[in-house]
Amino acid sequence: MNKNLQNKFINENRIFQFIISPEHRIYRHLLLIVFSLVVLYYSNPEYFEPIETYNRLLIFFQVFLLSYINMYVWVPRYLFKSKYSIYGLFVFLYVIFWAFTHHLAAYFFKPYLLPYQDDKINFLSLSFVVIVLSIASAFIKLFQQWIIDAQLINELVKANARTELEQLKNQINPHFLFNMLNNANVLTQKDPKKASQVLFKLSDLLRYQLYDSTREKVLLTADIHFVEDFLNLEQIRRDNFSFLISKEGAISGVQIPPLLFISFVENAVKHNNDSVKSSYVHVFFEVKNEALIFRCINSKPLQKTISQSGGLGLVNVKRRLELLFPATHSLTIENNEQTFSVYLSMTF
Repeated sequence: MNKNLQNKFINENRIFQFIISPEHRIYRHLLLIVFSLVVLYYSNPEYFEPIETYNRLLIFFQVFLLSYINMYVWVPRYLFKSKYSIYGLFVFLYVIFWAFTHHLAAYFFKPYLLPYQDDKINFLSLSFVVIVLSIASAFIKLFQQWIIDAQLINELVKANARTELEQLKNQINPHFLFNMLNNANVLTQKDPKKASQVLFKLSDLLRYQLYDSTREKVLLTADIHFVEDFLNLEQIRRDNFSFLISKEGAISGVQIPPLLFISFVENAVKHNNDSVKSSYVHVFFEVKNEALIFRCINSKPLQKTISQSGGLGLVNVKRRLELLFPATHSLTIENNEQTFSVYLSMTF
């Protein structure tokens, strides 16, 4: 079973929550007491009253003592720490203790013994009862520990995933910023006016990266606007570059993790610079049937071929998608002779 589904099942299952939740502890103890009393009440009597009641109370005390010592002392101290020989020794000593107390009680209760009962103690039967009770009470504690460990492991996995996501996102920001500053630096020498426009628009991009993109989720329209600003910057920098952004469906109000698309668009821009013919990037966003569909198509230059790997940016965004949408996303990359295409589908 998938770990996320397993943890969800444990959290939503009332029986599991009754077994492990601290707030239900008193009810678990009451249930054990009631169960023990019912079993003793319906067992065959051995003595005349009121001695039979005293005998049953003695048995109840021994069962109660064994269960709680086993669950709260022997299992945590010895069974959990793989000290099986010491654990077995304590169980054997408890068999001796139970046999001794029953032998002592039988001596004093003998005058009240029912005619058809025998006061002899069967050591093998008594040992079997103690072992069964020990296994049953140990199983409860082991089962509790297994559920707690499963939840802890799941929380650690989530924490590690969150840390990795932050690291991946932080890697995207400097990578993108470096490219833009490099572009502005080139333009200051060739066309200072365009360089000024680039720096002005870059301030909007940095504002989004420094503030909005630090959130866990942002509006899809904000991320699209970020992509549009980026492409506008590229259009200022290059005369033979054009772009198209298409938006279809109910995109308003849709929230997504920030900076999901910029790596694809940046990769498209990086690899389609052509000195011979005009280059383009076409970006499509569509919300349909509770799914977000993203497509990015860019032209390819005649002189060189484009690599499908796409460098650090694409590697990071692929990993982010695996962490954020492990079973609800589909990513397809096509490298044709004239175009390079990315198709991404995500279910909300």
